[in-house]
Amino acid sequence: MTALRIDGKALSRELRAEIAQRTAALAARGRRPGLAVILVGDDPASQIYVRDKVKACGEAGIHSVLERYDAAFTEADLLLRIRALNDDPAIHGILVQMPLPRHIDPHKVIETISPRKDVDGYSVLSAGELLTGLPGFRPCTPYGCMKLIASTGIDLRGKHAVVIGRSNTVGKPMALLLLQAHATVTICHSATPDLGHHTRQADVVVAAVGRPHVLAGDMVKPGAVVIDVGINRGADGKLCGDVDFAAVSEVAGHVTPVPGGVGPMTITMLLMNTVESAERLLQPPAREAA
Repeated sequence: MTALRIDGKALSRELRAEIAQRTAALAARGRRPGLAVILVGDDPASQIYVRDKVKACGEAGIHSVLERYDAAFTEADLLLRIRALNDDPAIHGILVQMPLPRHIDPHKVIETISPRKDVDGYSVLSAGELLTGLPGFRPCTPYGCMKLIASTGIDLRGKHAVVIGRSNTVGKPMALLLLQAHATVTICHSATPDLGHHTRQADVVVAAVGRPHVLAGDMVKPGAVVIDVGINRGADGKLCGDVDFAAVSEVAGHVTPVPGGVGPMTITMLLMNTVESAERLLQPPAREAA
């Protein structure tokens, strides 16, 4: 068996075309979606991520504001800027690029962002909405993974899914989204003994632990869908994922590559959340029961 490659770039292009249409419809009603991106410090990877996000906004017709501050920018000043953006009617999403300088508390920053503009889906309220099944912003990477899984045509109802990783940004919300789709979910992590025992039973595996090639070919059920969230630098200097792509491709039914799989979807779902934020503001308020 040779797995079908799940092309995140192609799916991302399709979704961004839809986003552009929704953005144009909103603009025609006087509500152009707006995203504010804040970068503190000079981390090289963060600068690339921010550049790509701003570029993607422009291509989708989304208004973007990029605010850059040096590494000495104080926490108090950053919180003031976030509060100002919370009150800006032209901004529907606020993203503070991580990591932040060590003197700034990321939790305090995230919780200062208005829940109505938390398009990263990282706040405690967003996590609670996901946990309880309420509508809200979903973290962009797990949201994108669900779109990639859906593109394979698999019906998750009753399927066994294994998530490798338990981070607040990927592993935990990924498990909750799979549960919402009626999958039976097992969460594994760095302390799980005999990882292969669990993954060999899985119809879907999402690897998000941040360790190169943690998922080998003999750890995968034939025909399974494998989503590789990891992005690591191998000993040869090349990018690689958490999945041994070549070996797993000989067993799985579908697998995402690194790069070109999950990565393009993360920014796409950020745009999707921003558009959804703008759309919500145009919806009439729910009528209270008499």
